[in-house]
Amino acid sequence: MRSVGIICEYNPFHNGHLFHLEQIKEKFPNHRIVLVMSGNFTQRGDVSIINKWDKTEIALFYGVDLVVELPFVFAVQSADIFACASIELLDMLQVEYLVFGSECNQIDCLIECAKIQLENKKYNKLVKQYLEEGINYPTALSKALYELTGKRIKEPNDILGMTYIREILRIGSTIKPVSIPRQNNYNSLELEGPMSSATSIRHALQEGRYVLDYVPTETLKYLTEPHFTSDYFSLLKYKILSDLKHLNLYQTVDEGIENRICKFIISSKTLDELILKMKTKRYTYNKLARMFTHILCNVTREEMKQFQKIEYIRILGFNKKGRELLKEIKNQVPVPIVTNFSSFKNPMLDIEFRATCIYASILEEQKKIKLIESEYKNSPIIK
Repeated sequence: MRSVGIICEYNPFHNGHLFHLEQIKEKFPNHRIVLVMSGNFTQRGDVSIINKWDKTEIALFYGVDLVVELPFVFAVQSADIFACASIELLDMLQVEYLVFGSECNQIDCLIECAKIQLENKKYNKLVKQYLEEGINYPTALSKALYELTGKRIKEPNDILGMTYIREILRIGSTIKPVSIPRQNNYNSLELEGPMSSATSIRHALQEGRYVLDYVPTETLKYLTEPHFTSDYFSLLKYKILSDLKHLNLYQTVDEGIENRICKFIISSKTLDELILKMKTKRYTYNKLARMFTHILCNVTREEMKQFQKIEYIRILGFNKKGRELLKEIKNQVPVPIVTNFSSFKNPMLDIEFRATCIYASILEEQKKIKLIESEYKNSPIIK
């Protein structure tokens, strides 16, 4: 039996994600579904509103067969690095198809643009030119592609999908990309019908609003004590103020940006306020949020240099079909398959544990201890 791959964050799992899964099951009824999922922190620099073990429970409940963790060192990075590591994992797991949401839902167009990124030398020159003009990377990418192809790729899921395709082509993977039309506005803060975005759902939850109509019932069970990025601001502020002279040591703290951090940190009352004060054309909201997550979790530029490739596959959960898949491929996977945290030593896992400790720090004591211990005590969830 073959398999289909999904790359996700499920922050939180909502009706659009359920629609995505149902579409996959309809298109590929005889395939197993493999999920590569970021853990307690996400690509945009947010904390996950639900912890990774509960997200795994939800995914398995709704029909995913195997859940694999995307390590923190790749999950909280630019789209390029996030996509590269995710595709490496799916390729190692020998999935046949990658299915992702897309605003344009024109797979041939996305493939054409991905090839331009890889093969056209003028593309890189144009991106560099736009970056030097002070334009942020996603906009520079979009403008360069438009100049070369006449096609506008500017929506977030289209850009991410194109990046997945580029990585598939770059490593010579046999994975076939398939798009499904996205059902909502990715960045909207407003709840807009049953297929509302994860961003709008998080925003509503933070304001204490009702979200029953926007997430499946299983998700609701795990939203009783949601984690919000704002909950960590006092910790982040303490970390910054106690280390003002060494901020440039942290991952993604680019030269000069530490001066803007020092300028605005004392007067800022929330992370959102701090980021909005610091935001420029080049430094987007998400780029700054990722930077602050690296500072919060004490992730330095020096230690990140050692992480270039996927070094293990950590299993968070599976069902019978997922177990069968692991059994079939275990002797062909080029890196260790990790089901027991304590039995495998790796610096990536050290950072994973550190991130979990930070993530758990806002909880009351017993819940904090339980979540931290889950990092090394939990075996994969089996359904």
